Amino acid sequence: MNILVTGGAGYIGSVVAAQLVRAGHRVTVFDNLSHGKRRAVPAGVEFVLGDVADCRTLKDVISSRHVDAVMHFAGVIEAGESMRVPELYFRNNTANTLSLLQAMLEQGVLHFVFSSTAALYGDPESTPIDEMARLCPTNAYGESKLLVERMLEWFHRVHGLRYATLRYFNAAGAWGDFGEDHRPESHLIPLILRVALGQSTHIAIFGNDYETLDGTCVRDYVHVSDLSRAHLLVLDKLDQNGRMIYNLGNGRGFSVREVLEVARRVTGRPLPAIEAPRRPGDPAVLVASSLKIQRELNWVPEYSELEAIVASAWEWQQRHPNGYEE
Repeated sequence: MNILVTGGAGYIGSVVAAQLVRAGHRVTVFDNLSHGKRRAVPAGVEFVLGDVADCRTLKDVISSRHVDAVMHFAGVIEAGESMRVPELYFRNNTANTLSLLQAMLEQGVLHFVFSSTAALYGDPESTPIDEMARLCPTNAYGESKLLVERMLEWFHRVHGLRYATLRYFNAAGAWGDFGEDHRPESHLIPLILRVALGQSTHIAIFGNDYETLDGTCVRDYVHVSDLSRAHLLVLDKLDQNGRMIYNLGNGRGFSVREVLEVARRVTGRPLPAIEAPRRPGDPAVLVASSLKIQRELNWVPEYSELEAIVASAWEWQQRHPNGYEE
C-alpha cells in the first residue's frame, strides 16, 4: 500500500514509518518540522515538507503518490501548555485534522488511522480504563483530540470513512535508531535521563498530594515499538472493520517516584529530585485496559516491564546525547 504518514518526523510517527517500510509498504512522510526532526525520517521513505493546514498541498501529495491510507500523527501534545494556550491545540489538532480529512475525501481516500490519547478520559471513575469509560478531558489537549474523534464518527456515518483511533497512554522507550527528542521536553522518562547525562541538575516531581500510594501521579507506560505494531495491525483490518477504537497501554501503573527509582537502577546514577506544585489538568491515575485490542487483534506488548522500557530509552539517549541535533 501507499501510506501517507503525517508527523512522520516525530517520535511515534518515525517508528511507525520505519515499521511500515519493513512490512513492504511505500511511505511518504509529510511534516512541517516544527517539532519533528528531519534526521528521524527513516531511510527508504520520501519526505515532503508541508503543513497539514495546507489543504491544496495535501491534495497534490495524496493524488501524485496514489495514497491508499493516511496515518495521522501531526499535532501538538503538551497537556500543560494546552492549559495556557488552548487556541494552539484546537487549531493544530482539531482544525488542521479537518483540513486533512477534507483533502482525503476530495481525493477519494477513505482509510485513516488516528493518533489519539488517554487524555480523553480525564479523571477516570475507575481503573483500569476501558474504551467504554466516560470521555471527559481535564485539559484542552484531550478536548482537541476528542473533537477529532467525534468528527471521525460523523465522517464514517456520512462519507463511509474507515478509521481506527488509537488512544495512547504514555509512549516511552526507543526502537533501533529512533528515540524520543522533543524540544522542549516534558515527558518524564527523557527528562530523568537528561539528569543522568548531566544535562539537568534534577528532576521535578509535580505534586505529592494525589490520592495514590506515594502521593505522585500514576501512569501506564507503553513502549513505542508496541504502539507502532498496533498501527500496522489496525491498518491491515480497515477493509474488514470500518470503525475501530482501542486503548494502548500495558495495563500497569507506575508512580513518578517508582519511575525515578527504576531509572536510578538502570542508569546507576543518583538522579536528584525536587518537589514542585501540581500542573493544571493532570489526572491522578491513568492506567489502561487494552483487553479489547488483545482480544480482537492479538496485540500484546512485547516490552511489558518498565525496566526494559527505560533501558531502551537510556541506550538511545547515551548514543544520542543531543538527540537528533548531533
